[in-house]
Amino acid sequence: MPNLGPTELIIIGLILVLLFGAKKLPDAARGLGRSLRIFKAETSKLRDDDDADAPTATVVQAQPQPAAPAPQPLTTAAPAPSAEEQARVLEEQAARLRAQAGAPKPQ
Repeated sequence: MPNLGPTELIIIGLILVLLFGAKKLPDAARGLGRSLRIFKAETSKLRDDDDADAPTATVVQAQPQPAAPAPQPLTTAAPAPSAEEQARVLEEQAARLRAQAGAPKPQ
């Protein structure tokens, strides 16, 4: 990226003033600063989480294997419910939870 000289920076500043107006520029800069602060905090939390999740050395002892269980007779599983059936079940559960909470039903 080429270096920006003072004349280029002045031109960019004038364009920003023309686009946003002199009154809105401080608010925009403040919002940008808040966004950057939040972004930095979140990325530092991610780094801290990665450090905390680092694996630690553990000693695992082998357990004796139990005898093999008797074979179970083969049974056919019920077919998986369709997406419409799953949606209907979820709607019924939501309605029950709303009724338990005493919340009005959404329109």
